[in-house]
Amino acid sequence: MMISQTASNGAHASAWDLVVRLAEADGSASHPHMLRLVRGAPAQRNLSDAVHALCAVHGDHPGMVEDALTRDAQPAAHDWLAAAARGFAAERAYLAQLLVAVGPLPSTPGQSETASALVGERHALEMLARSDRAGCASGAVAALLHDWGPIRRVLDVAAMRFGVDVSRSAFPAEEDTARIVTALGGSPGTERAVSFGAQQLFAQHRGLWSLLEARASARGDL
Repeated sequence: MMISQTASNGAHASAWDLVVRLAEADGSASHPHMLRLVRGAPAQRNLSDAVHALCAVHGDHPGMVEDALTRDAQPAAHDWLAAAARGFAAERAYLAQLLVAVGPLPSTPGQSETASALVGERHALEMLARSDRAGCASGAVAALLHDWGPIRRVLDVAAMRFGVDVSRSAFPAEEDTARIVTALGGSPGTERAVSFGAQQLFAQHRGLWSLLEARASARGDL
């Protein structure tokens, strides 16, 4: 999706503004299945399926934040990425707790195709994080941190349903991320790269929710 680079007041939108606009258009928060999981009383199998899928994509170390930190395509992002990596380590621990609590993966038709799709998604995120194009990995990580808010809502619902203590996220403050991403996308080229990385991250997450929605439908859980 093309996002305007002009702010509502007529000023040029910053790289962070573009990330936020992309999230509003294509982020997890508006996906029907994500909303289904955080509203009302979602089927336990749907919550379990979501936890398993999120673990498959984001539960291994190193993840995309660590990959971006190691690649170091934008040295100015190093401290921010290091802080994000520390925060994401805590999220992986939370995911691991939830994975144990929710039990086995729900039996669903087409499981082998699902496994292949999740591997493909993880590979796509690795490629974004390991990009040598200055701004691409930064944009993808910024989008991940932004999109983790709605994802965390799903995880917290699962935690409450399955008896796991809800932990607090330890990511960099959003205002710090906004300031740093704005600086990292300070030139036209890096701004485009930040926008591209963010757009691709949101597309992968939307695909994940659509896959989970299709699986829930196949089980008769919608």
